[in-house]
Amino acid sequence: MSSDKRVVVISGGSRGLGQALVQDRLDAGDIVATFSRSSNSFIEQLREADPNGERFHWEAIEGTDFDGVRGFAMTVLRRYKRIDALINNAGVGIEGLLTMTSERDIHQALTLNLESVIVLTRACLKAMIAERRGSIVNISSVNALRGHKGLAVYSATKAALLGFTRSLASEVGPQGVTVNAIAPGFFESDMVGHLTDAQRARIIRRTPMRAMCTTQDIVDSVRFLLSTRAITGQTLAVDGGFTC
Repeated sequence: MSSDKRVVVISGGSRGLGQALVQDRLDAGDIVATFSRSSNSFIEQLREADPNGERFHWEAIEGTDFDGVRGFAMTVLRRYKRIDALINNAGVGIEGLLTMTSERDIHQALTLNLESVIVLTRACLKAMIAERRGSIVNISSVNALRGHKGLAVYSATKAALLGFTRSLASEVGPQGVTVNAIAPGFFESDMVGHLTDAQRARIIRRTPMRAMCTTQDIVDSVRFLLSTRAITGQTLAVDGGFTC
């Protein structure tokens, strides 16, 4: 393995935004390690193209399995000797009035969207601090910045990520590690697949750029934050101006 290749950990990299982030980092020449609940054709194609795992590593891990998440980070460190960047992408959407939301769903959202992020970050951060360099990008949501009916629990988990981002950035900045967050607006993904044409039209009318963002918009923004050491502790809203 070439020592000049950056090692990037991405949670939830099998589909949607995670898949796009994995592909972008591989195209950039990075080594990518990711995990997801299960495999799919995208993951299998990458594994077949790199059977020895020189530039791509995947494991089947449920994000709520904290021992599995910690073990994954240790495997990556043993295999590639360092971790240069972390993109906390895995998460679960939860929608419904708070009084109608089950405690089971609340617990799942808190565990996967927040606790798992903290566990994985803690595991990866030790390697970054040892090298005195690193980049962390947390994928939050526009719902952390603006309230919407039926998204109280989801918004709470994503807003918590912003506080986590700011405080951790202050904590690890002296060790050369940047920590930032992306707050995507409504963009084409599984999480908006249930919207009706009327709902989509209403969102677009409320967006200054008169269009939903694309997955590529989010990927480009993450790429930018990974490329600079001058920005830390910030939340970048990629929403076409929805939160103006």
